[in-house]
Amino acid sequence: MLKGKTFTQLVESERIKIEVLLQQGFSISKIASQLNRPVCTISREIKRNGPKKYGAVRAQCIMQKRHRQKHKHVVFDQAMKDYISQQLTHCKWSPELISVQGRKCRSDFISHEWVYRWVWRMKFSLRKADQPYQLLYKHLKHGRRRRKRGLQRMKRGNIINRKWIEKRPKLANKRSQFGHLEADIVLGKGRRPGLLVAIDRKSRKTWISKLISKETSYIIGKLKRICAGIGHVKTVTLDNDQGFAQHYRLKEINVDTFFTHPYSSQEKGSVENRIGIIRMFFPKKTDFDLVTQQQVKTVEQLINQRPMRMFNYKTPNEIHIS
Repeated sequence: MLKGKTFTQLVESERIKIEVLLQQGFSISKIASQLNRPVCTISREIKRNGPKKYGAVRAQCIMQKRHRQKHKHVVFDQAMKDYISQQLTHCKWSPELISVQGRKCRSDFISHEWVYRWVWRMKFSLRKADQPYQLLYKHLKHGRRRRKRGLQRMKRGNIINRKWIEKRPKLANKRSQFGHLEADIVLGKGRRPGLLVAIDRKSRKTWISKLISKETSYIIGKLKRICAGIGHVKTVTLDNDQGFAQHYRLKEINVDTFFTHPYSSQEKGSVENRIGIIRMFFPKKTDFDLVTQQQVKTVEQLINQRPMRMFNYKTPNEIHIS
């Protein structure tokens, strides 16, 4: 039956009716009327599957064989697999982002749910053709999550002249103005110094600098250079790490500092989210002595060129410039 642009194929019960009506001497037009089908559909069915003597069973078998042998359009082809693999391993994009960007090039690109299912199916596949994709799951954001075991006590010294986050300006809280940053430290193997990460709360643009020391004077010096390079930085939100003990030195460049409450990392969720993505490039226990500054800047560039759903898939670089 034709309904707009849709078409429903003949089924076996209809073929049986065609056979019976032909034996009773009904014309093609009357058979079409009985089945509520177009005349051309009945005519084509008889010509295809039984021009001499039409039989429903034989016609059904011919149809099924024809469907098995006809060429199938494969949507999830090798090019799509290679694209997914490249974006996961090199750019560390999420399946959702891969799907959205893929549809800009191909309208038939698969959904992010399908990407997830395919990646996890490859993990357990024993087929030789699937071997290049068996470890893709490790490049998912939570693909290699580790759980902390045991009770870990944090011993922190006192940080003087601290201002808590509730005193931070409303413009910073609302993310309505550039120049309000969050910053944190990423440690490497053996809790050795790794990276200093700063992010603008409005645009999510990220700045990453390699550390060679955990001394507070060195870390604050690095943070001052980042703020000076950005220009017009107004506030920086920090946690209670001893590396930020000399935070008051940022006042020399007219930058106010604010601190989250102990064990409340969600109060600086933007930089925590960025660190989660950075960990996809530099997993925990990475020996940053073996990581070059050029590698760090490459990751910084990839993150700032990463489209974000909250910005309608514009990148932090595009938002920060605008």
